[in-house]
Amino acid sequence: MTPVTVVLAEIRETPLSVDEVLRSVSDPTAGGICLFVGTVRDHDGREDGEPDVVAHLDYSAHPQAAETARALADRLAADGRSVRIGVVHRTGHLEVGDVAVVVGVSAHHRGEAFDVCRELIDEFKATVPIWKHQRFADGADEWVGLP
Repeated sequence: MTPVTVVLAEIRETPLSVDEVLRSVSDPTAGGICLFVGTVRDHDGREDGEPDVVAHLDYSAHPQAAETARALADRLAADGRSVRIGVVHRTGHLEVGDVAVVVGVSAHHRGEAFDVCRELIDEFKATVPIWKHQRFADGADEWVGLP
């Protein structure tokens, strides 16, 4: 059996490439590859249920965010459900439609690829210290993900 490998776990200020992540997790022993691509959407909900129009946003990361991302990916790799794992998150200024995060997981079977990919993005968003500063079209702003 192929050993599980975390091939990519980075935080970057430069635009992300879905193709790079796909290539990084590709493996001849994998029967399935699951990709998640998170993009900047044009709205976010308010407490009253009405949408706010997002103009753009900025992501900031703690200096140890990449280490935290790597530790998470290593932990998920250790359970042996996947073959290769990659995750990259962007920081800096992003416009609506820009790619903010790409997660890739290859596994011997599609079920494991889907399961690990979902677990990775969910835990990444919950535990890696990256903060989103949303700027709305009406001039308001909001920080998301602060401790």
